[in-house]
Amino acid sequence: MRSIIGFLIVFSIIVIVHELGHFIWARRAGILVREFSVGMGPKLFSTQDATGTTYTLRMLPMGGYVRLAGAGEDDESIQAGMEVGLILDDQGVVTQINASQDHQVEELPLRVDQVDLTQAMTIQGFVTHQAERQTFQVDRQATIREQAGTLVTVAPAEVTYEAASPWNKFKMNVAGPVHNFILSIVAFTIIGFSMPGIPSGDNTLGEIREGESAYQAGLQSGDVVEAIDGNAITDWEEMVTYVQKHPGEELVFTVQRGEETLEKPVEIAAVKDQNTQEEYGQMGVYSSLDTSVKARILYGFTETWAVITAIVTTLAGMFKKGFDLNSFGGPVAMAQMTGQAVNSGFTTTLWLMGMLSANLGALNLLPLPALDGGKIVLNGLEAVRGKPLSESAEGLINILGFVFLIGFMLLVTWNDISRLFQ
Repeated sequence: MRSIIGFLIVFSIIVIVHELGHFIWARRAGILVREFSVGMGPKLFSTQDATGTTYTLRMLPMGGYVRLAGAGEDDESIQAGMEVGLILDDQGVVTQINASQDHQVEELPLRVDQVDLTQAMTIQGFVTHQAERQTFQVDRQATIREQAGTLVTVAPAEVTYEAASPWNKFKMNVAGPVHNFILSIVAFTIIGFSMPGIPSGDNTLGEIREGESAYQAGLQSGDVVEAIDGNAITDWEEMVTYVQKHPGEELVFTVQRGEETLEKPVEIAAVKDQNTQEEYGQMGVYSSLDTSVKARILYGFTETWAVITAIVTTLAGMFKKGFDLNSFGGPVAMAQMTGQAVNSGFTTTLWLMGMLSANLGALNLLPLPALDGGKIVLNGLEAVRGKPLSESAEGLINILGFVFLIGFMLLVTWNDISRLFQ
């Protein structure tokens, strides 16, 4: 239960922060956000602000979503043949359309025949017990009580996604991934301040593990590695890479210790990777630590960038090595990782949140239909053409992308489950 709760909290925070990015920049672009929902499923509570956005809390604590006016994100909630109730002002203009089953005495019952809530702002139909069709003007700030009971605002054409400029659409679409990167940076920065220090990444030795190769060879914390077997070493990564490639061998380290230059032969231990069964070299030494405030803040940025580049490297590697389903993890793998992280403590859970948030941001920028990256491509195409694709063409692209993503997610989830029983 603890693992499940941890997974739901981590997943929800990541998704809500992503949707919050879309929400903020849609509002800045003048696009009506009809609903900002925390959670999924049946509604528990909702309230509407002065701008027409309804904030909803739903029963299932699994992420959230934003509903934008237009862009295929919001289906028409009033259609021909529906029985609705109208609330009119003193001038006979419709201020609310009630499509739910909970009707009020003051409502005018109407069977809808035609409706246009984007351009003409009219609703036509037959009032109960009257044979003549009537036309009612709808206020541009009128509300709709949907069948499920959620109160949303009508969406005239000028406040829809389609009416926004390509540049504003781009900013709105890219804002979700950017907010995920910001969350990742914040999470890793907090971790940076909780650590004794940040690995410096230079060629200075930090803590030496007692009894292991470096200790036995007489290397000391603070030694600066200038060369290994005569090969110049300039940073920590170079040194680690060189050592890992020479398991079981003796390497001669040239180090600077104060004013002295020393040569120390080190017997590199051979360690077997439990997953690949391949051997790599290890000598029992840690990187030196930088305890400055600047290093701790920068840690948030460097770790986020490391996650992003790792994703790009993995995806690019598939063009050379071929597609490997084991490189991906779905909800089952995420839940398993979160359970392990929660049991390890707050810092590990925070690290996982930062890693998953950066993952979500990076993967959402892939130029695939139904992802933010795919929408960004369409924004660029619209800017070049001077007009957007037709609604039918864009809808078809999004449907195909959605089907692909669902199929891929099912495949990944099945692979996750299969690995649990291996």
